[in-house]
Formats: sequence, structure tokens, C-alpha cells
Amino acid sequence: MSETTEGAGASAPAAISPDSGFDIRGVMAALPHRYPLLLVDRVASLVPGERIHAIKAVSMNEQFFQGHFPGRPIMPGVLQIEALAQAAGVLAVESLGLAGTGKLVYFMAIEEAKFRTPVEPGCLLDLHVAFTQKRARVCKFAGKAMLGDKIATEVSFTAMIADS
Repeated sequence: MSETTEGAGASAPAAISPDSGFDIRGVMAALPHRYPLLLVDRVASLVPGERIHAIKAVSMNEQFFQGHFPGRPIMPGVLQIEALAQAAGVLAVESLGLAGTGKLVYFMAIEEAKFRTPVEPGCLLDLHVAFTQKRARVCKFAGKAMLGDKIATEVSFTAMIADS
């Protein structure tokens, strides 16, 4: 999420394939988040400057299930949006060469959020996020959280790059 892709410096890295091993260690290298708020478990694919497909394995051990809701655990929609935003953070860091710079990606706006299918323990939540606009320190994204072929959540959001 820098000014434009030209402002990223060196050419963008090659796309990350499922075989490249972009697992939790790679995610943790890209994001400052840690348990219990790290909501991306691995990156399935990434096309720098364009899109990412990340995975969140939703476990019954998640802290939020203790109270949301006892007897009918459902992942809060706001955390589904946070998972999409974290996937966007990985996309921005990898696309714009921000790793190790001390820059953070912050939410600025959340728009058009729609929740279509409940997300329950045991699900694999597929997080699909794409850039829709890149400007100086501000980027817009479109995201969809999928459960198989069903849309769980869709949202547009804006984020900015700032010093930590």
C-alpha cells in the first residue's frame, strides 16, 4: 500500500504458488499480529500487485467461541472482515516490499459489508482479496470470505500505510 506500484522499488516478486511453503511462518513474517488475533494461517496463492488467496482454519478453540454464542458457535462477522484485512496486509507487504520497514497497514474504512453464511468451527475459510485501487499510502481492496463455493462475507475496505 504505497503510492503506486512504481513506488515499491524493485520489481515485484513472482507469484506464490501453493507449493512454495508460504505457511504460518511466512504470514507471521509479513504481519505484526499474533495469537489470539492472528487470523490468517497460510497463503495458498499470491499475485503481487493484484490478489491473494489465504486460508483461516476455524477451530473450536478460538477464544471468541466461548461467548459467541454458547450452544451455537459462530465466528463474529467483524473478525471475518479482520481476517480479510490481514490477508490484504500480507498482499500489501509482499507487493510493495514493506517487510522489515517498520510500516503497518491500518484500516481507514469498511464499506458494503455483507454476511451471507455463518462461519462455524471446523470450517476452512478461504480469504480472497484483490487490490481495487493503489495510491500514495492508501489502497482499496475487495474481499470475499468463502466456505467452499458459498460466500460467507464480502466487503470493500480502505487501508493506509503508516509508520509503526
